[in-house]
Amino acid sequence: MGKRDDLIEQYASDLKNKCGMDPDMDLLTKVTIGCGPAIYDADASTVASSQESELETVKNNFLIKKLGLADGPELMEAINSVVETYGKSERNKYRAVVYYMLTKHFGKESVYG
Repeated sequence: MGKRDDLIEQYASDLKNKCGMDPDMDLLTKVTIGCGPAIYDADASTVASSQESELETVKNNFLIKKLGLADGPELMEAINSVVETYGKSERNKYRAVVYYMLTKHFGKESVYG
């Protein structure tokens, strides 16, 4: 197994244990690959949910550009809901896990089809 496979296992574990979700491994793998090299960078691999600018980046670069959603208050509500599910006190919120949950939330799995 390579480093990416190890990370995908870590993300699946977070989804099961911290978010109470049974992950769709195929989708999780595609979302992880979609994150590109960011998953290997300690800073870029996580979402700093306490920083408004970071949440705006997730909204603009992922929800609007990648998933093709229209901007609106429901986007930030969804991000906050995902952060809440992951656990506000959870220090490392992995970007791939947050993106996976947002993809599921908006039913946009087809983007990774």
